[in-house]
Amino acid sequence: GSVVASYPYDDSPTHKPTGVYSKSADDEVFRYLAKAYASNHPIMRTGTPNCPGEEGETFQDGITNGAQWYDVEGGMQDYNYVWADCFEITLELSCCKYPPSSQLQQEWENNRDSLLAFIEKV
Repeated sequence: GSVVASYPYDDSPTHKPTGVYSKSADDEVFRYLAKAYASNHPIMRTGTPNCPGEEGETFQDGITNGAQWYDVEGGMQDYNYVWADCFEITLELSCCKYPPSSQLQQEWENNRDSLLAFIEKV
């Protein structure tokens, strides 16, 4: 896990494992939506999720192009965009894939304003 808003494309023509910005025709819109979410999240907006084992990982403005982060061939985000004209971003909300129930209230607090801002943009 991580704390970042990722947007298409997740796949790149070269299929390099990481570092290839794979720009979609609607890149500006995707960046706008991702930033709307990230800028309202207290951790995501810093661009430094500080996840255990990935302490050096950073994301400018708390967002990333999927393929630039890591290439995913055949991902749902790209499929929905290409075949269903659906604008989808992926929200990584925690370093831990399965946070304990004792942390859920804090996760809600971290994401509430982001969710509302995102809904307003949509």
